[in-house]
Amino acid sequence: MKLINNKTVYVGVSGGVDSSVAAAMLKDQGYNVVGVFIRTWSPSFIECTWKSERLDAMRVCAHLGIPFLECDAELAYKKGVADYMIEEYRKGNTPNPDVMCNREVKFGVFWQFAKDHGADYIATGHYAINNLQSTLSVLCKSIDSSKDQSYFLWTLTQDDLKHTLFPIGHLKKTEVRKLAMKYGLSTAVKKDSQGVCFLGSLDMKDFLKHYIETKKGDVLDENGKIIGSHDGAVFFTLGERHGFNIFKNDENSKSLYIIFKDINRNTITVSRRPQLGEENTHNTSKVTCKNVNWILGICPTNDKLYTAQIRYHGELLNCKINCISETCAEVYFEKDVLVDKGQSIVIYDNYICLGGLIVG
Repeated sequence: MKLINNKTVYVGVSGGVDSSVAAAMLKDQGYNVVGVFIRTWSPSFIECTWKSERLDAMRVCAHLGIPFLECDAELAYKKGVADYMIEEYRKGNTPNPDVMCNREVKFGVFWQFAKDHGADYIATGHYAINNLQSTLSVLCKSIDSSKDQSYFLWTLTQDDLKHTLFPIGHLKKTEVRKLAMKYGLSTAVKKDSQGVCFLGSLDMKDFLKHYIETKKGDVLDENGKIIGSHDGAVFFTLGERHGFNIFKNDENSKSLYIIFKDINRNTITVSRRPQLGEENTHNTSKVTCKNVNWILGICPTNDKLYTAQIRYHGELLNCKINCISETCAEVYFEKDVLVDKGQSIVIYDNYICLGGLIVG
């Protein structure tokens, strides 16, 4: 997006290097920069890290000589991200909490907070590009393909993008680190955060067991034979290959992938052949989706070939789109795919992120 100086921008400073450099760059460009730490919910059984992250964010703001504020997004995160994630898993779906975190918190509560305090823009350390073309904002992939985060931003709209800046989207991670050293930021050598948005690295099954009661079930082969056991079908995702136990004397005990879940019977079916395009009765080339969002406000052309990602940093798969309604669409893949309900499918036209859908 073309930058306009002498405007006020609230930067979501997380205590990491990316948001720190974003704030420093915007200050250099002449913006009135305010650093904002977004405080969210965390369960009591997870080690608390937000206080140390806030301290790092405060240090960065002090070093840059910019104001520091705190935005309370605890309720929004608990209801819109954590509760949503738990309920989706309870249904047997596979949600993406990072997508919802962006929608509900970073581009929801944070923007409202910034707007209420007189901000013209918000900015984050996302690796993505907001490119203003004529009267439209076009969301594009980051220059650094290994760090691109456009997959998590597919719910953004034109209203969101017109007041959003992604200062580091045109940079590679190595360049961001060098800039952090140049600016003298304390976060320059800090390791990147991993795991679920704001919650960090966690074992999803251990987390969910605090909220979802379940019991052991059977692992079946493609013929319905019991070949192992698991701790609960709701904890698994199609295509997953870990977390279940296979009887040691079974001949199919290597490289088994989940291809089907029966939540009512509490069983999972596994196979040695989950790869895309291989013969498998649970693979499909047509996926019906809901919660559609087209960032440019128009449905993609139904006879044009696009690419899609069915998971973050997953393979780019050729596909076509058939829009059924404003909220529903069908994705036709060139080869069979294995997807789970609740997953986000994000559609691209070359480097442009057109939007996304949730598998229904």
